[in-house]
Amino acid sequence: MKTFDAIVIGAGQAGPPLAGRLTDAGQTVALVERKLLGGTCVNVGCMPTKTQVASAYAAHLARRAADYGVVLDGAVRVDMAKVKARSDTVVRDARGRVAKWLAGMKGLTLLEGHARFEAADRVRVGDEVLGAPRIFINVGTRPAVPDTMPGIDRVPFLNNRTMLELDRVPEHLLVVGGSYIGLEFAQIHRRFGARVTVIERAPHLIAREDPDVSEAIRGILEAEGIEVRTGAECIRLEPHEAGAAVSVDCAVGPPTVPGSHVLLAIGRRPNTDDLGLDKAGVATDARGYVTVDESLATNVPGIWAVGDCNGRGAFTHTSWNDYEIVAANLLDGASRRVSERVSAYALYIDPPLGRVGMTETQARATGRPLLVGTRPMTRVGRAVEKGETQGFMKVVADRETRKILGAAILGTGGDEAIHGLVDAMSAGIDVDAMIRAVPIHPTVSELIPTVLGEMKPV
Repeated sequence: MKTFDAIVIGAGQAGPPLAGRLTDAGQTVALVERKLLGGTCVNVGCMPTKTQVASAYAAHLARRAADYGVVLDGAVRVDMAKVKARSDTVVRDARGRVAKWLAGMKGLTLLEGHARFEAADRVRVGDEVLGAPRIFINVGTRPAVPDTMPGIDRVPFLNNRTMLELDRVPEHLLVVGGSYIGLEFAQIHRRFGARVTVIERAPHLIAREDPDVSEAIRGILEAEGIEVRTGAECIRLEPHEAGAAVSVDCAVGPPTVPGSHVLLAIGRRPNTDDLGLDKAGVATDARGYVTVDESLATNVPGIWAVGDCNGRGAFTHTSWNDYEIVAANLLDGASRRVSERVSAYALYIDPPLGRVGMTETQARATGRPLLVGTRPMTRVGRAVEKGETQGFMKVVADRETRKILGAAILGTGGDEAIHGLVDAMSAGIDVDAMIRAVPIHPTVSELIPTVLGEMKPV
């Protein structure tokens, strides 16, 4: 058995920086990755999808060129093979940077293979057994495929990974799932020229969002020609001469939608079912996520779980923050807790949605007195100048403490502008301090103090 001071299982967003902090502290570390360095974000998540979002935006803007007084001769055509090649290059370069980073870590041993626990202090990788007093699980998630969905075994379908392998634009893409992954791919391929239908079981898209945000997103997508079917209670996949069909039970619209391709985007599941966690005594919840406490420690001393597999976040930035929490507590004598971070995320359709903290619905459910302020993007100068006025801004605050509880910015630059509110909430800055800020003109962010100043009791 080879022994180390620490073993890190998985080279996603939390694994490599954690290995870096530990080796900088003079520890020996084994980092085990079964497939590709960089994890979901680098290989099949943020980087390739946002690269394709950028290509789709370029196509969309080219079609709107006349709106800006720009004349293009000829039709706008998308070369999907080149789109794929561009995103492949971005992924390959990013993965190469991770490899170079790891190669420079003195005291790191990088192993390629599938790690399985044999006990609480050792794992097997192929023919090798590795031992360490500290083990960190960073294995991420994969697309969920429900065995109970009728027809799932009769129709070929795509997921977020195989969508990126397409080098031709689908004739008609059927997207099952109306949340982040599904909606981003829906708009991407609509802008590439595909016909697109989104099918969602819930009454609204992005079910966790407020109804006004969900309906605004629906309006944005439908304005581009995407068909949206919500309230699809009974979804069934069926073979069809066009390629595939999805049967739905909706109050409005035909009961069956045929298409050339099906994208299944109905959630994620953790990659924990084949790690031998039972041999280490590590507890998981009913969905397979590793159970952790506020410091991201499992129920077994000496074992932590970081990143998406712990169920405490589902984003690259939360995975990175997991690493920061664990490293600070172990190496810096800190006592940081997961509950201290302010939740924030974005939906990268165009225009994007930036979200932080509570929704208005969640805030109302607390029973506390509230202040709510809104502003349509039609009254945001930067949006008017860019000719991109879809969406709105909304901020919710506690009427008594004057603390900001949450906000949504659906509009051009919303994914960037939301960070002013993320920072304010993280620092505990109240509404009145934000109102006194003097932001730069012309920006989207400059309207945040205006929205706060116009908040009304609800």
